[in-house]
Parts: sequence; structure tokens; C-alpha cells
Amino acid sequence: MPGDYKTLGQSAHDEFTVNKSRFIGYASPCRTEEEALAFLRQIRDRHKDATHNCYAYVIGENAGIMRYSDDGEPGGTAGLPMMEVLKARGVVNCCVVVTRYFGGVLLGAGGLVRAYTKGCAIALDAAQVVRMQLSQRILLDVPYPLWDRVSHAMKSMPVLVEDTRFGASVEATVLVRVRDLEAATQKLTALTDAKAEWLVLDELHYPWPDMNEA
Repeated sequence: MPGDYKTLGQSAHDEFTVNKSRFIGYASPCRTEEEALAFLRQIRDRHKDATHNCYAYVIGENAGIMRYSDDGEPGGTAGLPMMEVLKARGVVNCCVVVTRYFGGVLLGAGGLVRAYTKGCAIALDAAQVVRMQLSQRILLDVPYPLWDRVSHAMKSMPVLVEDTRFGASVEATVLVRVRDLEAATQKLTALTDAKAEWLVLDELHYPWPDMNEA
């Protein structure tokens, strides 16, 4: 499985008006080109009466597929500026559509570039850029007498407890980034004198909170 990458946390939109033209920026995570095209069709259907529905999308964790369209705007004034925003933000597996309702005032090439750049940027902000980090989901089995110690320690460890079940012992389903796995298991081993057991359930990409991500 490939390493970390940035994408969008959700589908969302935002809008603004400039010189009477209304611009609505839509953004959505899309794992395949088919999903990106389906999202584009959805926005086009919603805004059949719009003057333009310009788009840009990047698919693949290594940005293997990159497509954009000016949808009737002067060449290079819409789709390409939107793609440049996606590249600058470093996001993949996502699609952005900026819908324009013409307000009767020409913006000029420079004004269009600024408007579509802003439309893409506010759409990404609304959808929230997240970093998908390679992680493992682990089933942790802890004897009851050690659970309070382990539970308290995990609050300050780089792990997320998804579920806890109390049976013959305490079973906790825990997420941990692969980069933190060795340190986390070593700490748990030391805390429990090697009496805790764990089983890797699966490996996945997970959007860990990161205050440094814009």
C-alpha cells in the first residue's frame, strides 16, 4: 500500500459574487475517474442553467490522472488555474467544479483567472484538506488488572481507540500510524510486562488530525 497523501475530508461547497457574476465552488473526494465524472455530472445536472461548469480533478495517490476544462470560458482562464490550485495544495483523489452564472459584466482574462482560482480555493477549504496516513487497525487484548494503566497511557500515545469490549479480558480495537507502530507496541509491552497481546486486523489509510495541515 502506498504512503501518505492529501485529499478531501468531505464533499462541500462555497460561493461568492464578483461584478454580478455568481461563482459556486464544489469539491468532493473521488477515488476513481469514474467517481470524478459522476460528481461532475451531478453538478452539471444541478446547474443546467449556469453559464459555465468548469472543472479540474486529480486521481491517483501519485496524481496519475489530471484533467481540467474551461467549459467555454476563454482558454486557460478557468480549468488550468483550478488545476494549479490543486497542485499547489498537493491534493489528489478529488474533483472540483466551479459553476458560474454570468452577471452581465465582463471580467477579462485576469479577472476570470482570479475568480476561478478563488472558486477552487474556497471549495477546497469548505471540503477540508486532510492527510491520509498509512495505518494499522489492531485488536489489543489486555488482562483486567492492567487495563486502567493501559487505558490511561493510551490517552497520551499516538493511537486512536475505536472500540472497547469487556469479556474474559478487555479487547480494544485501536488505530495506530505505521510510523508509530514500533514505539507504541514497545510501550504497551513494557506497561503490561508483555502480558498484553495484539493482532493486526487490517492496513488502511486514515485521516489523522494534523494541525499543520492547511
